[in-house]
Amino acid sequence: MTDAAGDPTGARALLPFAPPELGGLPEGWQAVVWDGPGPAPADSALEAVEFFVVPYTRTSAAVPVLGRLPTLRVVQSLSAGVEDLLPHVAPEVTLCNARGVHDTSTAEHAVTLLLAIMRGVPDLVRAQEAQRWSAGFRPALADRTVLIVGYGAIGAAVEARLVPFECDVLRVARSARPAPRGPVHAMAELPSLLPQADAVVLTVPLAERTRGMVDAGFLARLKDGAVLVNVGRGAVVDTAALLAELRSGRLGAALDVTDPEPLPPGHALWTAPNTLISPHVAATTSAFRPRALALVRSQLARYAAGEPLANVVTADRGRQAAGPRRQPGEPGS
Repeated sequence: MTDAAGDPTGARALLPFAPPELGGLPEGWQAVVWDGPGPAPADSALEAVEFFVVPYTRTSAAVPVLGRLPTLRVVQSLSAGVEDLLPHVAPEVTLCNARGVHDTSTAEHAVTLLLAIMRGVPDLVRAQEAQRWSAGFRPALADRTVLIVGYGAIGAAVEARLVPFECDVLRVARSARPAPRGPVHAMAELPSLLPQADAVVLTVPLAERTRGMVDAGFLARLKDGAVLVNVGRGAVVDTAALLAELRSGRLGAALDVTDPEPLPPGHALWTAPNTLISPHVAATTSAFRPRALALVRSQLARYAAGEPLANVVTADRGRQAAGPRRQPGEPGS
């Protein structure tokens, strides 16, 4: 933990980045810098904090700090999904996610997993380790149909990277709408779309409506040989139902997220046939930091200027923050 220049007891922001990395702070602002792994700042350094940027992948360390911020107005997550943070943020505090920060990295990884599982890359790696020349026929992505479930910013980024591969794309979101590359279908249409898919890419967040949505019925509608790619959240998929399909050899899967997570040693998913697992690393690339810095810089500027924040998770959590507290003596205080 490092204090920014100035009196830390007057800090209005608690950040995981040093102010110079952000290009400075709004005029008159000070910050306490805490990136999560070390001890949290003392209460005296937090008493004036209004804006808390949760260190990326450090939600469990950040949750206890939330209760020590008496003047908190805004919590800015650096994750696209905030299901682990949401229950701990008071209704009067505005919670924002990191929509846009992870699109590039997650989309790259989704397409990497899709190509790898379709082209049999795990088998090729094992053959190389055994020094075995293992030729064979594998499906191409070209001329196949990819169904993206959860067509938001990440889903659109996945499609943008699929375009050069000459495949057809179907899009599903909560409600139907037009999109630049084609229509987005409503979730209610999903059962009729699943049989058309050679691959399904899951980019949905975890919510009550999506928990366990990929169940036995969902999987049964997929054609033989289809593959499931999950870069959303592990609990969107019924693990037992997926394992049954994988063991039968009917489907394949490439999973960046699992349920449970982390996946413990000895779990059946590790050895399931035609399965590729990565340890929730889709977003952790060199593309993260510059985009995270740009988001935090923009959000701090909006807040300090009294402008509406971007990426507000829910509008009914209480009054959306429109700017910092007025200081004593300012008009309207």
